[in-house]
Formats: sequence, C-alpha cells, structure tokens
Amino acid sequence: MRELIYIFIGSGLGGLARFGFGKWINSFHSNEFPFGTFIVNILACFVLGFIVGFADNKQLISPQIRLFWIVGFCGGFSTFSTFGNETRLLLQNNNYSTGISYVLASIIICLLAIHFGLFLSSKI
Repeated sequence: MRELIYIFIGSGLGGLARFGFGKWINSFHSNEFPFGTFIVNILACFVLGFIVGFADNKQLISPQIRLFWIVGFCGGFSTFSTFGNETRLLLQNNNYSTGISYVLASIIICLLAIHFGLFLSSKI
C-alpha cells in the first residue's frame, strides 16, 4: 500500500510540473512545433536515466523512492499521449515535415537523454 502512495504523490507532482513547465516553454514561441511537450519529454527521460543510474548502479536510492521518481514523477511528467495527439494534429494539418521531424527528434533525443542521465549518475 505504501508503494501506491509514493506513486500517487509522484504522479501528481509530475503532472503539475508538466503542465507548468510545458506552458512556460510554449510561452517563448508561437510556431507549430510543440516545444513544451518536446522539452518535457527530454527532461523526463534524463531524470529517469539519472534515477535508474543512481538506483541500479550506486544503490543510493531505496525501492520506494525509485518508484516515486520513475513510475510516479516521470510517468506523470512525461507526455506520450500528448506527443501522439500533437503528431496526429500536425499530420492532419498537412505539416508532414514538422510531424516527422517531431517524431524522429523526440525518439532520438529522448534516448540520448536517458543515456546522458545514466552517464552523469555514474560520474557522481
């Protein structure tokens, strides 16, 4: 039961952070590329990689705190469903190059962010 509470609190905080940070990022531009979701997903992947590195390699994080960050916070903070819908809207509006760029950049950069988080956690 305690694990569910950690996940619940982490998800709520992650969702609030996603909403606020995404809105803040989007306030800096007015083009069609969904930078708010893009940056949030990169950050979520970095945090996930960093926490996994600490939890698995350094054994510095308890299983409960790992659940809070990885399943809760990163799950609430990342936005795969929004990413999918924004991609659909770009393609539906004939913004094919932007839609394809968004998908490819998201996948590649998010994978790199996870690896960078893992790398950075190994150096601390």
